[in-house]
Amino acid sequence: MTDTTSYLPQTYLPPDWEGAVRAFLAEKQARSGSHGTAREYARLLARFFGPLDETPDAVTPDEVFTFAYGKGPSGREPSAATIGLRLAAVSSLYAFLIRMGLLDRNPADKVQRPRAEPSPPRGLDKGEIKALLAAIPNTPVGKRDKALILTFLFTGRRRSEILDLCIGDLSRNAGVFYAYRSKGGKVNRRELPEPCFRAIVEALAARGKEIEGMADDEPLFDVSPHGFYLNLQRYFRNAKLPPAGVHVLRHTAAKLRRDVGESVEDVSRFLDHANLAVTTTYLRRLEGEQDTGWRKVAALLA
Repeated sequence: MTDTTSYLPQTYLPPDWEGAVRAFLAEKQARSGSHGTAREYARLLARFFGPLDETPDAVTPDEVFTFAYGKGPSGREPSAATIGLRLAAVSSLYAFLIRMGLLDRNPADKVQRPRAEPSPPRGLDKGEIKALLAAIPNTPVGKRDKALILTFLFTGRRRSEILDLCIGDLSRNAGVFYAYRSKGGKVNRRELPEPCFRAIVEALAARGKEIEGMADDEPLFDVSPHGFYLNLQRYFRNAKLPPAGVHVLRHTAAKLRRDVGESVEDVSRFLDHANLAVTTTYLRRLEGEQDTGWRKVAALLA
């Protein structure tokens, strides 16, 4: 399992407080089953506490506000979603510290959260997928990213479920299979589609590696979530497509399954949704809900 706490600097908090933060991140990873969420919280908390010359018990609401609403390393104003994520990281840490009896107040409670309007989900169509893949250079990095994108499109997995894969997660038994930890922490095992496996083998060969000679703990895709996100944005720009996050690949995977005639039940199992209602809502937002009655109204008013 990935050690999320290894992303924490060793010196930004005194040892006793650093231990508490590490305990919080370990619990966050265990409860969410997501390495990506805990890793992102670790990064944000390091950015928050790094410049502060004080321990968590002395942090003020004003300092939380400045961090949440301030410009990031890019120099741009943060979006409502970014502000919300920053506040979530700080607030949930303090909720943990209060629960552990280490503090009795949460400075994030006094900071107003922005109202974020969720952007409508969308999936790429066949032409957009071809344009995206054509925009990826034929370099070792490009081959790795192409293998990643194909794996997202064919498997429909979440970002951390793919980026956390190691060589030891692959197995062969009448085909190639991969084991992954899904949302909630459950370990699943599924077939790795042949186009994905071929692309992975080609990407590793471009780096002078073969699966048979690699250690079990070596990553299948040697790239950080942020690094892959930045590369993906460049590919979208080069393909003259609207910018989108990594999750658009999961949306696309679901859309493709519906396009080839799979039922809602099939898509639900494919996406690892807990129940059919979640998938129905997911697809309704992705595909749009048809209005079957407007033609009758138009005929009545004609």
